[in-house]
Amino acid sequence: MTAWADHRPLPGVVGRAVEHEQVSGLLNGASLVTLTGAAGVGKSVLARAVLEEHTARHGGTVIRVGCWDGLAEGGPAEALLRAAGQADTVCRDTARPLARQAADPGPGAPPPVGADRTDATTARTPPGATALAALAAHCRRQRATVLLDDCDPVLAECAQLVRRLLRADPSLRIMATARGPLGLAEEQVVDLAPLPVTLGEGIAGPAVELLATRVAGTGTAAAAPELLVTVCQALEGSPLAIALAAHQLDRMSLPQLAAQVGTDGPLFYSGPAATVRHTSLHAAQAAGYALCSPTDRRVWARLSVLPGDFDPWLAGCVCTSSDVPAAAVDGALERLRTASVVERVRDAGGAHEDTGAALPPRYRLPRAARDFGRTQLREAGEESAALRRFRQACAALAAEAQITWQGPNQQVAVRLVEDERANLDAALTRPPQDAEDALGALEIAVSLWFHWAACGFRREGRAHLDRLLLLSRDDTALRARALWLAGYLAAQEHSPAAAEALLGEAWTAAVMHADSDGLARIAHAHGVLELYRGNTAAAMACLEEAARHHSRDPWFGPGPAHSWALLAIALAPLDAERARTAAHRAWETRHCDGDFWLYSTVLYARAMTESAHGKPTAALRACHKALVAKKLIGDPLFIAGVRHMLAGLRRTVRGGTARPDADEETPWWQRGGPGVRARPFFSRLRAGS
Repeated sequence: MTAWADHRPLPGVVGRAVEHEQVSGLLNGASLVTLTGAAGVGKSVLARAVLEEHTARHGGTVIRVGCWDGLAEGGPAEALLRAAGQADTVCRDTARPLARQAADPGPGAPPPVGADRTDATTARTPPGATALAALAAHCRRQRATVLLDDCDPVLAECAQLVRRLLRADPSLRIMATARGPLGLAEEQVVDLAPLPVTLGEGIAGPAVELLATRVAGTGTAAAAPELLVTVCQALEGSPLAIALAAHQLDRMSLPQLAAQVGTDGPLFYSGPAATVRHTSLHAAQAAGYALCSPTDRRVWARLSVLPGDFDPWLAGCVCTSSDVPAAAVDGALERLRTASVVERVRDAGGAHEDTGAALPPRYRLPRAARDFGRTQLREAGEESAALRRFRQACAALAAEAQITWQGPNQQVAVRLVEDERANLDAALTRPPQDAEDALGALEIAVSLWFHWAACGFRREGRAHLDRLLLLSRDDTALRARALWLAGYLAAQEHSPAAAEALLGEAWTAAVMHADSDGLARIAHAHGVLELYRGNTAAAMACLEEAARHHSRDPWFGPGPAHSWALLAIALAPLDAERARTAAHRAWETRHCDGDFWLYSTVLYARAMTESAHGKPTAALRACHKALVAKKLIGDPLFIAGVRHMLAGLRRTVRGGTARPDADEETPWWQRGGPGVRARPFFSRLRAGS
């Protein structure tokens, strides 16, 4: 029969079948197995379940020491001797020397000066060796497995104890649980992640199974699976969070719980638990926070303003201050990761698939740790400063993406925005603290012009700009650009009244700032508006005006090359030769060879020209190339239109008719229907989708 030190009933385990089998296999051959993971992930529950099965199958007992349960004088060593329940006098009398092993100079240290041969022999014998031998002999007789549970507050003492126990008896079996490993050579570490919420589309994962079990135990009626998934996703699959949330069902319904956990903000749920630190998420995080150094605490708190995953650069921008040097942030990140506070979602050393450059690691602060850190940040009076640094860092990221977009590889810019999706979204949507902070948010929205205008996220871009323009009333060059971008997006969204009003304000601002580039961009936007209206003559006049301008700022907005490309589209059904010339001018005036946005537009213009003038085979080739190029950067509306045109051209080529039907020549901006789906914010349409 298993001898548990605390005599508490063993808990059941839900959703850990794979980890249970893995740990059981390691326990059969390894001398030390350590379960690590974040607070509340279920380390102790799994350890006790595995050991219960192990002893039921192989016999023997389990000697457990709860290291966070308030150890008496003597630390884990004396607690282990007490838990063994030995009546052996030698063990009792030598418990205190065993607990003082940290002061032992070790068997290789020289004896003190003047010591005789007997003293030297004594110095080479570790204190407590008799107790170790007696304890090892006791475990061998009883076929006992040692469980050092929750080693975190005395991690170094536990590591030293385990090292000496295994020296005394290498056949001893020891299991430990902690938020970080003990760091011993013999150690086999199993890191427990939160429970998966789903195992694929329509397949509930272990987290949902756990919540369903808890819900059934509350007497609640059969729960809708989608509500269970919603709750588990908001709680990020944390077993402790799921258990505490389930306790709330005696005072609220499951739909109310799902709505509450889905809101942004800390979860203050509490409920009964075996230990005080597991009665709430706050208490579980506070226990680990107390073990961190002051620097690590500050980094933890400041990282809480980051809603998504992040790299060391962004962490440094947010955390660095007078009391946290920039050089200290990387070390703090790794220590917090070792303590299972921060998750590493990507290791360093991989190669960027577009550039081949080495990728930095990326980290993530789980919701429970983020909520706790935000509370600490607020109590320290540092939240405002951290949020300001966060928005400034996001402005730098957006500016980098804008410059990269106009460089030789637009895919890198698209991927940068995708990687920083959650952070950029938060920087755009969190309410600014003052006028300067509002300008910072507006700067992010303007820098991401290509994401809104070229990659197909026009509606999201307009929503951000409309809101931020109301908060930034000063007549600045940045506001002038924002007005143009809002008008340009409105034109692309077929909102002529809004587009004309915004472009009118932008024109006034451009004139006041003597911004010739701005005037050219406004002419381009009017050309788009007239082209979309079907007013070809007016569109050609505006686009010709924009195309003749020599841009002084090639980093922002569509330049003359894009005006030439749209002019080619306008000319396609009217004059094949002029359309081909305009398309050629567009490519000749390109800023760089990696402009897939321009390349796809030029190819589309060629496809329209050849199709309109009786060359469907050439049109088919150009249309296919346009689709391939556009898929690299996205824009569902363009892609749906090109696919529609491609299908018509294929039928034309197969059937041998002179031209496709009129509907099959519908420009992409007039396409609609089931082929055009609303895309989630910042969700990129990837190649091959």
